[in-house]
Amino acid sequence: MLDWLMASPVWALAAPQGAKGGGGEAAGGLGGLLAGPLPMLILMFVIFYFLLIRPQQKKAKQHREMLANLRKGDQVVTAGGIIGRITGLQDQIVILEIAPQVRVKVSRGSITGVTSGAGAPAQDSGGKKK
Repeated sequence: MLDWLMASPVWALAAPQGAKGGGGEAAGGLGGLLAGPLPMLILMFVIFYFLLIRPQQKKAKQHREMLANLRKGDQVVTAGGIIGRITGLQDQIVILEIAPQVRVKVSRGSITGVTSGAGAPAQDSGGKKK
């Protein structure tokens, strides 16, 4: 039995030599293509797509939707960590009131999230905190 287990790698190496002479290049070429680097590259791209690219695209889409749905009175957090209430909206500028009678202009793209209350994360439709 031990000889049979040790002989299988030899048989595997010997099989393509026998197929080369009798069947032509078509059968060996297709097997070589499937065992080559191309399927591995395709598999790596699929893995990268589902683990890296797709989640990043979904997050960017959610951020664009959040920026499009900003309204006066929303309490937001900027990328710099400033928490304020929106008092004015323009195309690319948001005016935040960060203290009574203290207003700052920030870029709409620097808004990272909408909060509820005094800095607490907003609740989603499921009722759980983000």
